[in-house]
Amino acid sequence: MTTAIQIIQRAYEAFGRGDVPVLLSYIADDVDWECVVSNNVPYAGKRRTPAEVGEFFAALADSDKIHTFEPREFIEADGHVTVLGWEDTTAMENGRRFSSEWLHLFTVRNGKIVRWRGFYNTAARHGL
Repeated sequence: MTTAIQIIQRAYEAFGRGDVPVLLSYIADDVDWECVVSNNVPYAGKRRTPAEVGEFFAALADSDKIHTFEPREFIEADGHVTVLGWEDTTAMENGRRFSSEWLHLFTVRNGKIVRWRGFYNTAARHGL
């Protein structure tokens, strides 16, 4: 049986390869997905379906050039996975390169991601 942490690690591996279709295969049909950042960030907000999560990743790719993306620590408890990480990115709209630690919270049920929350320092993205 695949554990929640293994599913999340496989999803990150797919993201690292740029393989969004494989990543989306880990998303439940009825997902609660939200990037909790400033509203002026193009990929901010809630998504409810794998197609909408695909739109999130398209907006992310259009908005940010990610140079380094590192999930650093995985903490699992009863179907919930907390991931602490770091990234080095350039915001495409202003050309500003920034680094930020981030936090991702996942809930996995029946082998699928049913909930995700992503947080990072958007002030760093805007040079504040």
